[in-house]
Amino acid sequence: MDAIVNVINWIDGAIWGWPMIILLLGTHIFMTIRTGFIQRKIGTAIRLSVTKDLDAEGEVSQFGALATALASTIGTGNIIGVGTAIALGGPGAVLWCWLTGVFGIATKYAESLIAVKYRVKTKDGRMQGGAMYALERGLNMKWLGMIFAFFGAFASFGIGCATQVNAIATVCRENIGLPAWIVGIAVAILTAFVIFGGIKAISKVCEKLVPFMALFYVLGCIFILGINSDYLVPAIQTIFEMAFRPGAAAGGLVGGGIMIALHYGVARGLFSNESGMGSAPIAAAAAQTRNPVRQALVSATGTFWDTVVVCAMTGLVLVSSIMKNPNIDVSAVDNGGVLTTLAFDQIPYLGPIILVMGIILFAYSTVLGWAYYGERCIEYCMGKKALVPYRVIYIAVAAIAPVVALDLVWTIADILNALMAIPNLVAVLLLSPVIVSETKKYLHNLDARSEEEIPTIDR
Repeated sequence: MDAIVNVINWIDGAIWGWPMIILLLGTHIFMTIRTGFIQRKIGTAIRLSVTKDLDAEGEVSQFGALATALASTIGTGNIIGVGTAIALGGPGAVLWCWLTGVFGIATKYAESLIAVKYRVKTKDGRMQGGAMYALERGLNMKWLGMIFAFFGAFASFGIGCATQVNAIATVCRENIGLPAWIVGIAVAILTAFVIFGGIKAISKVCEKLVPFMALFYVLGCIFILGINSDYLVPAIQTIFEMAFRPGAAAGGLVGGGIMIALHYGVARGLFSNESGMGSAPIAAAAAQTRNPVRQALVSATGTFWDTVVVCAMTGLVLVSSIMKNPNIDVSAVDNGGVLTTLAFDQIPYLGPIILVMGIILFAYSTVLGWAYYGERCIEYCMGKKALVPYRVIYIAVAAIAPVVALDLVWTIADILNALMAIPNLVAVLLLSPVIVSETKKYLHNLDARSEEEIPTIDR
């Protein structure tokens, strides 16, 4: 067993090494250039995200699709992942994490555009889309679409379900004293009530849950930044300085140089916002939208909120808190959650509650979002008949997750996520001429209706 674990860890380290980081970050920069720096339209995109397009084809509103995607994207990685990046890469990692989000907006836009353009409709009116359909219909590469869907379905059990429920159980056990098995059963029951209702039920829950949980967490961050106001400007200066050079700053903050800061910042940013992974476009394909560019813009705001806003605020909170409390030995911290806990402890009485509630809500919303991703992937591979068995297994995984060791599950999930990203990036890069063409066609006429009819499949 030890030998198997070592091999899996080696594969994980190899696949999430510099080649994958270069591929993802390179795609971000390439698509930024190809789309004419689509990030400049983020204001328009935010406006569209709260504008209903009811007379367009789709299952859920544009905001409902965005909320479902955000539910799976804004997770424990925003709380713990940034802390881990700082602990291992120094405060300079925050800048690289933020820049990854800025450039990642273009890739999220691109992958969502082709997901909507190549989506299909089932006989019962359900919308199906994502990298698998873009590969099949846009590039005639169904075999690669099957690979994407296969890895996506299995990844949902790990990164989308087991790890998230385990995080909820850990928080409840340590702060409330609830036994892990009770938490597992409770989460499984709540999940069953939602996911058996399909995308409409999931999106309705996410529409209410996502804004609340994000506002709840951000207000906590703002409060801490107010407490640390004297250290806010020095923290920003330190982040920028240590992104490009090593050196001690304050409170034990030490940077390992540009390469280490770049590595951990980019890796955590990519993991957090999922740009290029191909997950969020699956939800985007279900949206009511009159042309692909509208929903692509809306989907791109997910990366903006996740990394450019939430991760950046978390980074500022952690760096300013460490500088304010120089007794914190960052070099001795190997868990980003420890840094975040220490930062939120500065809020009297409410700090731990905000952090606990944030982790619970973020993790549960991720369970819901990834359930939908997994369903679409498994249906692509095996047909509609596989949906009920998939949901039953997903709920069972949620129930047992709190009482199993998850180190290996995390590692396998990391590998599957990377294996999802590769086919998706192939679709984005090879279909970049289509993305550019559609952007030119609709970007300056967002109310125009697509002239292409959505095909109906026999499913």
